[in-house]
Amino acid sequence: MKQLRNKCIISGFLVLLTVVVACKKSFLEKEPLGPIGESTLATKAGVNGLLIGAYSLLDGRGSPGSNEGSAVSNWIYGGVASDDAHKGSEYGDITSIELIESYKVDPTNEYLPIKWGALYAGIQRANDVLRVMAKITDGSLTEAEVKEIKAEAIFLRGVYHLEAAKMWKNVPYIDETVSFENDNYNVSNEPPIYPKIEADFQFAASNLKTVQPQVGRANSWAAKAFLAKVYMFEHKYAEAKSLLSDIVNNGVTSAGQKYQLLANYGENFNPIKKNGSESVFAVQMSVNDRAAGHNGNAGDLLNFPGGGPATCCGFYQPSFSLVNSFKTDPVSGLPLLDTWNGANIKNDMGVDGTASFAPYEGTLDSRLDWTAGRRGIPYLDWGIMPGLPWIRAQAQGGPYVPIKNVYYKADAATTSDIYDGWGAGNVTANNYVMIRFADILLWAAEAEVEAGSLAQAEKYVNQVRSRAANPSGFVHTYVDNNDPSKGFTNQPAANYKVGLYTGQFAQRGQEYARKAVRFERKIELAMEGHRFFDLQRWDNGTGYMADVLNEYIKHETTTYDYQILKGATFKKGRNEYFPVPQNQIDRSKVNGSTVLKQNQGY
Repeated sequence: MKQLRNKCIISGFLVLLTVVVACKKSFLEKEPLGPIGESTLATKAGVNGLLIGAYSLLDGRGSPGSNEGSAVSNWIYGGVASDDAHKGSEYGDITSIELIESYKVDPTNEYLPIKWGALYAGIQRANDVLRVMAKITDGSLTEAEVKEIKAEAIFLRGVYHLEAAKMWKNVPYIDETVSFENDNYNVSNEPPIYPKIEADFQFAASNLKTVQPQVGRANSWAAKAFLAKVYMFEHKYAEAKSLLSDIVNNGVTSAGQKYQLLANYGENFNPIKKNGSESVFAVQMSVNDRAAGHNGNAGDLLNFPGGGPATCCGFYQPSFSLVNSFKTDPVSGLPLLDTWNGANIKNDMGVDGTASFAPYEGTLDSRLDWTAGRRGIPYLDWGIMPGLPWIRAQAQGGPYVPIKNVYYKADAATTSDIYDGWGAGNVTANNYVMIRFADILLWAAEAEVEAGSLAQAEKYVNQVRSRAANPSGFVHTYVDNNDPSKGFTNQPAANYKVGLYTGQFAQRGQEYARKAVRFERKIELAMEGHRFFDLQRWDNGTGYMADVLNEYIKHETTTYDYQILKGATFKKGRNEYFPVPQNQIDRSKVNGSTVLKQNQGY
């Protein structure tokens, strides 16, 4: 745990050195004040600067050693480690991710301490705010300002701890009483942490403002949403059900907009449309702000096709199993809950890139082509996705590329940037939405299923499906395939058919309804870093997660000779959580014994 003190935790003495390069949006744009002590920072301006610093690490970038392994999107841990995606690129390119994907990760994996360090750096920054604010004696803060700053800091502390608990379950809870100066970071990870995270979000929900002066700040409804998320991980469905119903009916964004789904599913991933009515809480990203791309979404800079946008680096390729999940029944338009993976959607594996190719003609959920780039289909406004020419190593990673992190070509000048000379367009202004309103609706549906309220659960799911069924939100063909800048026609790009449930939940019972809700989360939130953690909380010791992911391994390695998953096995009772980084355990010794304990199976 001394690693937290020596390398990863940025204390109040140093935080303002790094605040500016990691900041997002106007309310975070402050000049650095240099290395100064806590007593000097104990002013209104100083504490607000520290709060900025606590927000600034939400993207996972800015602490020492941070990289894609600490990205807020969790594309490695939530996506590649699940059935959403392959690592992509070429075999041997970042073997640490390959070990995570193949469930061979061990406590010495180099990416784990990077993630741990970034999260605990954020926790320390949030605690710095509380510790320093308590030293203010000049009366510069009003009682209302103290209440608000405290609530925001505690909210952020809850977010960082929740992210850690999802990764490792058994993690230490660090509050403002844990002293940096006294080397008091040897805190046990054995006491259950979820009740403490729950208490942080309860405090924040009760004390934050409903509407904030800046859109990037958390409001009381965001805190309630995170509290509901904690309840879902704790399987407290009754508490979650009541809270989620309130959020659905009354919740508003920090800007005061009533929560509602955006009209077009794809708008959720367009940086020009960010901070809309569906954004419950988003990590703010910005570019072209004289910060060398550091304020953009650098955690995802590897996740572009090998050709087309940014031309680097071919990571995070949607899996065959994920793409197959978007097949629908040709009559009802409903998902194929049991047979979706029986045969692969037509793809161009093995094709040299010049042969003629006709995309799959069966019925599909319209969200597929906002989620995975596939040959023969328009890829935003970048042209027809050509298949092989855009894939770095198709024989190794498959024929699909990600879309949700990519900006539009027409907006590239304002929504993308160069990251420290890395390459043109590899960082974007695309926010990462930690919770969006579709999340809320599907959690609510899940809680209603567990309560036996199947008709209400179906209504929530149909709200989400209704948007996917609306032709105005489909991917459409280009007016001119040779010049995508001319815009789109009214002709759908594929045979989209999305139907609504018409009483099946009540007719077929709770187990069917549970399966339908879980499948809806899979396709609605695909490639957004949630899948591994959804499977984890649904497992709850049952072996469900192992069953799903071992079937996935079998399918992907049967489809083609996928080397990374060849011979892999997801082990029940082990792989549901990641191992605590060994370097943290080694540094947590007190009187010769380590305070931190390793997770089961490692």
